[in-house]
Amino acid sequence: MVKGRPDGDRPPAPARGAGWILACVVTVQFLVSLDLSLVNVALPAVQDDLRLSASTLNWVVVAYVIVNGGFLLAGGRTGDLLGRRRVLAAGLALFALASVTGGLASSGWLLVAARALQGLGAAAASPVALALVTAHFPEGAARARALGLWAASTVAGGAVGVVASGILTETFGWRAVMLVNVPIATFGLLTAARLPGGRERRGVRPDVLGPLLATAGMSLLVLGVSVAGSEGWTAPLTLGPLAAGAGMLGVFLLVERRVADPLVRLGLFAHRAVLGANVFGFLITAGQLASFYFVSLHMQRVLGYDALSTGLAFLPFCLGSVAGMIVATRTLVRAGPRAILVAGGLTGALGMAWFGLGGPGGTFWTDVLGPSLVASVGIGASFVAMGSAATGGVPAEDAGMVSGLLNSFRLVGGAFGLAVLGTLATTVTGREADPSSTAAASAGFSAGLLAAACLLALGALFCLVIPKHRPADVSERH
Repeated sequence: MVKGRPDGDRPPAPARGAGWILACVVTVQFLVSLDLSLVNVALPAVQDDLRLSASTLNWVVVAYVIVNGGFLLAGGRTGDLLGRRRVLAAGLALFALASVTGGLASSGWLLVAARALQGLGAAAASPVALALVTAHFPEGAARARALGLWAASTVAGGAVGVVASGILTETFGWRAVMLVNVPIATFGLLTAARLPGGRERRGVRPDVLGPLLATAGMSLLVLGVSVAGSEGWTAPLTLGPLAAGAGMLGVFLLVERRVADPLVRLGLFAHRAVLGANVFGFLITAGQLASFYFVSLHMQRVLGYDALSTGLAFLPFCLGSVAGMIVATRTLVRAGPRAILVAGGLTGALGMAWFGLGGPGGTFWTDVLGPSLVASVGIGASFVAMGSAATGGVPAEDAGMVSGLLNSFRLVGGAFGLAVLGTLATTVTGREADPSSTAAASAGFSAGLLAAACLLALGALFCLVIPKHRPADVSERH
């Protein structure tokens, strides 16, 4: 018998509490998304200052992704069981501590360790943030508005990360890229202190083996995909983690079918809305993160921008994302998530394809501004509908479970997109007559961006499996 409720297992919050919940959700999701892209533009400065090898520099990015992806499922379910306010606060505190450590790091491996701890803190805080929306806002207009803010902070964080990275690195140096997280995390802790309190669920037999298998399996899977771009897909360092990770996840699925209170209720995948939203999340994040990478390199290597100009050039993407989210928030209840996911995904794919048509003779106006606005409107709208489809009808006690699941699919998708499309771009560039030329680099970036467009289009078409009218409850236990 459940004797207490975690933070999210209460009825929807009254209006006076909703503001603090939304402030906390927006802060957490913005911070986590920010750090997925914040260090990218600063990497050359990091390498020069700490005298890092190329392989160590790669781990500055990969460490965050691996640990975050590995612990997302466990983080979401821990919030369900131990109380969301408690787990979220612990994650934010760890994130702030890791950011201070990284900002003061005197060696490459200390910076890598700090990035790994950031990933762990994010894995605790991020799924809980989405779970708060599911648990405290009833389906309908109130949840649509809350999901709009969650989606806005998700997409804006990634885009602002690129902008801020260039500005901070050029103005204050690369250490500011790490230290800027501290005041944001501190504000998040202040908002978390105002969340509704709750007690842990008692009388529940914890699934001990499931989290261990899921964490190890996801970490190994993300590791294999992350190193594939540099090591090659047939290298032992790639195949070994991929095989081991797949094996552990296979055992994880067997274990979850037999435990009373699993980390992931496998019956969720029988519901087409949940399945469609998670597959879409995988594909759209794969395309989006890869496109950020390619467009950033295109502007610097092909168009000749410096780090600051490259960062500022992403501002139209931020504005377009907000516009798309506003449209989706206002139409979600009437149109339903499926229509918005299909339309938004195809619009985003069109923008990515436009990016892919750019070449050495292009300009900001023809190669960046137009496709940025088109792609961002579609992606922004899609994120609102994706959150609605993935969490709609889920009982409050499972909110962290589905939130962790969606975030896991998205993060693994991002790692997959960077590795696979990065390999494609490198291959195309290497086949040009002069692989070191600007034209060769442009050809590789174009191939990667066109492939990203295909991923978004595929995700949009897969969303046709989502029912037009989502069932009211997906809480059946299979």
